[in-house]
Amino acid sequence: MAEKNQNSSGEDSGNSNIGAMPQNIEIKARLSDKQSLDNLANKLAGLPQETLSQEDTFFEISHGRLKLRIIDQVHAELIFYQREDVSGPKLSHYQIAKISGPEALKQVLSSALPVTGVVRKHRTVFHSGQTRIHLDWVETLGPFLELEVVLRTDQSEQEGAKIAEEHLERLGIGPHQLVTGAYVDLLRQSY
Repeated sequence: MAEKNQNSSGEDSGNSNIGAMPQNIEIKARLSDKQSLDNLANKLAGLPQETLSQEDTFFEISHGRLKLRIIDQVHAELIFYQREDVSGPKLSHYQIAKISGPEALKQVLSSALPVTGVVRKHRTVFHSGQTRIHLDWVETLGPFLELEVVLRTDQSEQEGAKIAEEHLERLGIGPHQLVTGAYVDLLRQSY
């Protein structure tokens, strides 16, 4: 059953204006190895953080992406989002609903919609202003960095992209490390 529209960080992601969706700027980068992941964690050590285990089950829909995220085998979120698969900063429109009974919902969704993939990861989330910095260890794929700059309603896409790029520069992430798609896309390519 859907509860309140919040994300795993506890921030309200709902919007009473139907049709308007919260937005963020996302960047995903591949890290070379576990040591690079540890080095980034040390750089970010002074920031508030939380560590999560997540399982994302993706469902085939006509546009955008729909996934059921189970967090630490206890909490869950149903997430719909739309964004271009491009390298570098990309605008993402999303809606998140907290869910109780995730296994039952997964069974219902799997009966109605084809499952396109399952992504399992361990994620450490750091908070820097309006930016969520994710250090991910993705099963089968290895280490990644993901930035999400949550845009305020008065902020432009360009302003959010600038904030994301400044974080990349501070963390020493180069353009050659940027990833265009989602983890589920990378998993499909690896098989």
